[in-house]
Amino acid sequence: MSKPYAVVGATGGQGGAVVDALLGRGMPVRALARRLSSRTAQLEERGVEIAVADITDVSATADAFAGTAGVFAMTTPFEDGPDAEVAQGRALVDAMTSANVPHVVFSSVADADRNTGIPHFETKADTEKVLRASGVPFTIVGPTYFYDNALGGIDAIKRGRLDLPLPVDTPLQQMSRRDLGRFVALAFSDSARFRGLRIDLASDDPTPTQMAAALSSHFDVPVAAHSYDAASISSPDMRAMFQFLTDTGYDANIDGLRSDYPEVGWQSFGDWLAEL
Repeated sequence: MSKPYAVVGATGGQGGAVVDALLGRGMPVRALARRLSSRTAQLEERGVEIAVADITDVSATADAFAGTAGVFAMTTPFEDGPDAEVAQGRALVDAMTSANVPHVVFSSVADADRNTGIPHFETKADTEKVLRASGVPFTIVGPTYFYDNALGGIDAIKRGRLDLPLPVDTPLQQMSRRDLGRFVALAFSDSARFRGLRIDLASDDPTPTQMAAALSSHFDVPVAAHSYDAASISSPDMRAMFQFLTDTGYDANIDGLRSDYPEVGWQSFGDWLAEL
């Protein structure tokens, strides 16, 4: 029987997309979850093995990683803050080391290796450094802005407004979670090709104006893009991120990704909308 691939955050957006992509390739999955829930029950119905572990518990997480073909790992500061994210990353790497994981794909963020000063970029950069020093075979993926973020303002969109804190004609590199999942599954399926690489990922780079046009067509309502100053954002983390996106922006090689990894499919913003 084939060894499973462990997926951290399997009931969430990124991890769920990785589960979908792995199962789509016929690759067995072991989902890590902090607790049993209706979502883990749904995964079990799809043939996914469930391991209950909090990723800050090194021993329990190492047990969950034991005997796997690879691990998809991610961390988040958005529940307990940046210090907690750093602790998550260090605990995950300790667990991987203890379990002798043969290949980890770690989901960081695009440009986390560029000393941006953005809090959640820097916390992920910390995990990248710890992972590189650990000796665990790795691939680091750096997703850009996710298309799904637009849906946080869905009520306003349906009233005709797409509000974003960057100029309306500034390209914003973005990606679908589906493409992330497919890229991770590709990395696992051809480990030798991807080990040791750090690759920033983006599927498309529409401007807010172009996004509004696509949303207008999809929802059959006129939608206009509206810009507001990133300095008005209350969260220091999000304020720093959108100031970076306004002044500098991500620099994933979209053309190169499409050329080098055509298997992913690379959904445009319009393609993603069509599948909602």
